[in-house]
Amino acid sequence: MKKSILVWDLPTRLFHWLLVGSMFFMIFSAKQGGAWMAWHLRCGLFILALILFRIFWGFVGSDTARFSSFFKPLQIPRYLRHEISENEQAGHNPLGALMVVAMIVVIGIQIITGLFAMDANAYVYNGYLSRFAGNDAETFRNIHANIVPLLLLMIALHVLAVLVYLFVRKNNLIHPMITGRKNLSEPLPNLRFASNIKALIAFIIFAILAYALSWI
Repeated sequence: MKKSILVWDLPTRLFHWLLVGSMFFMIFSAKQGGAWMAWHLRCGLFILALILFRIFWGFVGSDTARFSSFFKPLQIPRYLRHEISENEQAGHNPLGALMVVAMIVVIGIQIITGLFAMDANAYVYNGYLSRFAGNDAETFRNIHANIVPLLLLMIALHVLAVLVYLFVRKNNLIHPMITGRKNLSEPLPNLRFASNIKALIAFIIFAILAYALSWI
């Protein structure tokens, strides 16, 4: 009989859903343009804080949040042959881990290029650090714009994978990312969870650092 086991900690779940909402807002605000771009820039700083926090949490957070526990690309062949048990992949499976790391990298590049980009239209909503880019500000803007299709493709693949797991493999990945709990056949006695207070303090520090970029 399977039991409901806590797998995902609260900070990891909050990061996931805050990032989802923020990315939708970034796409919406970019399409609207105009005065919405001011909020686009502010939201970019918020996403920067989220990404910095997730990288930090990937080294000092709960076991299932740590990169060392789930980023194991050499195990992909075993996973594809269904040789990895539920308990071995209690967190991200090897393929999902690749998507997580890739999303962090691509979103990180998107945010950094946005910070140094210069508004092509009115030069009103320039990136907060565009003054330091000099003649390269245009290059940063082009990279920032051209990487969007790749980011949208990755988001689409992520959603598609979740739907395939839900309807084909009968494995609901959404519910555990909301409640933090998975139905597993065996307990995970050695699973360690980091302090939520530590996560909150870390995020506040990263948020302050990110916000400080708007004052440089």
